[in-house]
Formats: sequence, structure tokens, C-alpha cells
Amino acid sequence: MSTSGGKRAIEAVLIPGDGIGPEVSEAAVAVVEAAGVDVRWQRFEAGASQLAVHGTPLPKEVLVAIHAVGLALKGPIATPIGTGFRSANVTLRQSLDLYACVRPVKIIPTLAGPYADRAIDLVIVRENTEDLYAGLEHRVAPGVCESIKVVTEAASLRIARFAFELAQRQGRRTVTVVHKANIMKLTDGLFLDCARRTARDFADVELREMIIDNCAMQLVLRPEQFDVLLLPNLYGDIVSDLAAGLVGGLGLVPGANVGASCAVFEAVHGSAPDIAGKGVANPSAIVLSAAEMVRHVGEDATADRIVRAVHTALADPVNRTRDLGGDATTASLTRAIIAALGSGR
Repeated sequence: MSTSGGKRAIEAVLIPGDGIGPEVSEAAVAVVEAAGVDVRWQRFEAGASQLAVHGTPLPKEVLVAIHAVGLALKGPIATPIGTGFRSANVTLRQSLDLYACVRPVKIIPTLAGPYADRAIDLVIVRENTEDLYAGLEHRVAPGVCESIKVVTEAASLRIARFAFELAQRQGRRTVTVVHKANIMKLTDGLFLDCARRTARDFADVELREMIIDNCAMQLVLRPEQFDVLLLPNLYGDIVSDLAAGLVGGLGLVPGANVGASCAVFEAVHGSAPDIAGKGVANPSAIVLSAAEMVRHVGEDATADRIVRAVHTALADPVNRTRDLGGDATTASLTRAIIAALGSGR
């Protein structure tokens, strides 16, 4: 971060990504600029386009830049299913030790849907570096494969403390630790025990415990009961998408991967190659992620303005993209968000 002419400047890496990534990333850059935030963007390419050049979707220079700057905004990067290169997202998290995945999930009341009248306002905190999602797999014999679930005390205590500190900082009253310790008594049992031990240091935040299958049902039946959810890696990945579905889908949910020295903010949806280049993608998720990036560096009031502008724009059906049942384009929704910023609504 630097200062120029008395104005605070933020240094950040921008990774447009694959598919619709470049389109929605540019929308986020435009909104941040319109909000009056001076960001010095360092642009780097990552994703499928870099395979032929670097032999990897995540060139080393990208990791070096993020590590040096400490802040990044990332568009979606495609990952082949079943075969092909290792997930660039997993590599990014593990290489930079971005141990906490944070997804705020909040209802936009003006958007019609089965939960529009519910007070959904929760944050998912997901351990980001180990568990089954780490991809430690091997073939035991022809037709037999094995995936290794690793859970450590150090990582579990670290993410539990992160969740409780987030709850305390945001004035939230409960942390619900989600597990399957009734079956996986050692791995999930350790994760649960670490949450219990950490809770002793936070008398003003209540710890609740919930088995993962019951949590999935409770999110559908009564999502407003949740405040902060603390989950191991794989459960967190699944539950965060479920929660996004309650508020209108992945196109409306921001995401962050946070470590001790770096933070990468991202659109949590996929690269949607079927609509890439058509100008119809919803930029809301990455715009809201950019707002969280701005909040991360202490610009809370500006972040709140950006969030309000997104909500204001989406209140008018004419500004809704096709994933929200409308005909708006990426560009027209971006203009509406910027207009709402200018009006102060």
C-alpha cells in the first residue's frame, strides 16, 4: 500500500481467469474505481490459457506477485473434471497458505425467491489446506483408488480461532462447528475438539455443534438460525454452494481465501465457458468480492457503499442478468451499479 498526493493507494494483483472471468473482472475494476478507491492493479494471467506457455495454469510469477503484494482479486479458473491438470485454486491456497476460506451469504430481499422473506445473514468459514479436499490420492491397484483425509491439530486450532475472532469482530453471537465425528471419530473428532478448546477463550460467542447431514437439512429448513459456520475443507466446499443457493446462486456470493500474510478475493462461481464472450454474465459476485477486498484493507465505509449499490441495482428487474431471470448484460448491470454508487443510495 502506498500514498500518492495524500490519497491512499492500494496495491493488488488482478487475475482475470478463464471463460467469463475477464468480463466480470473488468466490471469489478470499473466499480472499485467509481467508488473512489485508488487501486494499483498488477495484472497476471492464470488458467487454461497458460498451460501451453508455462506447463501449468498457475505460473510461478503469479504466486510471487501475490506473496509480494499480499492482496489479489481473482476471476474463475477452470479445472478439468476427472483428468487433466491439478486445480489451480487448490495450488494457490496451499502455496500461499491461504488457510481460511470465507464466504458471506446474505439475502437480497428485493430478489424474489423461496427465501426472500428470511433473515439470512451468515458467514461460512472453511478450513482451506487439508482434509479430503487436499487431493492426496493414489491408485492402490487396478480398479481401486484411495483418498487420504488428513486433519491436524495445528490447522484445526488455527481455523477455529479465525472463526471465533471473525464472529467477535462482526458482533455475531454463535459459531456452529460442523462435523461427522460420530463416524470419523479421529479426524472429525479432532476438528471438533479443537473448536471446543478454542471456544473457551471467547465467552461472548456461543459454540454450537452440528453433524454435517443435519446441517444440510437445517440450512434448507431454517437458514436464519445460523451466524458463523465453521467447517473442514470438503464439507465447507459443499455447504457454501448450498448456502449460496438460498440467496439466489453463486452469481451473488463473494468469496475470500485468507492467510497470515496474503488474501485472495474471488468470484466463487465457475468460468461458464458456454456464455464466455457473450456479455451476459452476472458480475455481482466478483464486484462483491472486490468490496470485501476493500473492507480487508480497512475501507469499511466504501465497501458498504459498493454492497448497497449492488443491492440497489438488482432491486430493479431491468438490471437482472439471465441467471436472475432477466435480460441485462454484464455492461448494463455494471453501469447500474456505478449509477447507484453515484446516487449514494
